[in-house]
Amino acid sequence: MGRYILDRIIWMILILIATAFVVFTLMYLVPGDPAKGLLGPDASYQVLEIKRHELGIDRPYIVQLGDFLYKTFIRLDLGISWKFGTPIAEDMAERLPRTLIIGVSSLVLSAFLGTVLGIYAATHKGKWQDSATMVLAMVLISVPDFWVALMFILLFSARLGWLPAYGIGSFDHYVLPIICSSLFGVAINARQGRSAMLETIRAEFVVTARAKGQRENVIVRKHMLPNALMPIITGVAGGLTMVVAGSPIMETVFSIPGIGQYMLVGINGLDAPIVRACVMFFALFTSVVILTMDLCYAFLDPRIKARFSHRKR
Repeated sequence: MGRYILDRIIWMILILIATAFVVFTLMYLVPGDPAKGLLGPDASYQVLEIKRHELGIDRPYIVQLGDFLYKTFIRLDLGISWKFGTPIAEDMAERLPRTLIIGVSSLVLSAFLGTVLGIYAATHKGKWQDSATMVLAMVLISVPDFWVALMFILLFSARLGWLPAYGIGSFDHYVLPIICSSLFGVAINARQGRSAMLETIRAEFVVTARAKGQRENVIVRKHMLPNALMPIITGVAGGLTMVVAGSPIMETVFSIPGIGQYMLVGINGLDAPIVRACVMFFALFTSVVILTMDLCYAFLDPRIKARFSHRKR
């Protein structure tokens, strides 16, 4: 088991290093002059050269890359924002709770509702309840999140006046972003849960449980659901990564100063340190989620334990 965890951690580190290399190279190749963007088009050539030297962008590519990798992985230093002149780690620490509130709450909501809908559809296979649930899931997958967010703002904020349309403050400000962020995950988890439950519904142990006269809700809860957890966990983990990846859109629509919106500010201002730091955060977050998912697989699936135990011997 320890070998399995070590292998996954090594892969996670390699993925983070590859992500750092790719994001730095892309930001290096992006057209535009950050110094001119900061000082304005009327700045003289000498002033621009001084600013480029201060930012460190006048050095060769390999020197800048080595400095970035050293500061990121050895010193754990995310750098200073070119635009704001503030430590990026402090800015991200201030914004992180807002992104996590939306992300984690959306995960819980999408996992619960999606799993319940998937079980409901599987236990009513071939009936109108099954068809209605799958049609709803397809609609939620197909409709863009930002469009749903705008429609929710028009309905619940502008017309009904139940919830605030933007900003932060009380918990009411997070209701619409959480709901809109969770809809895609609800659809994915519903489809995954239905497929997983249909695979176990015909299993011999389920038939045996029914032959013994056990109630249907007991069969679903104690026999079918535990054996269908593997694909459901995959759907939940994928939904969380999608929520985090889509946070720039939701945070922009609802004007929430989170990490996603912070990254868009860096992109618009050619602030490479902000963009690199945010991308690395999202990569780390996604890698940790995938690592957690793999560990859940290892504890739930005895075949993984047996394979790595055999390697150890």
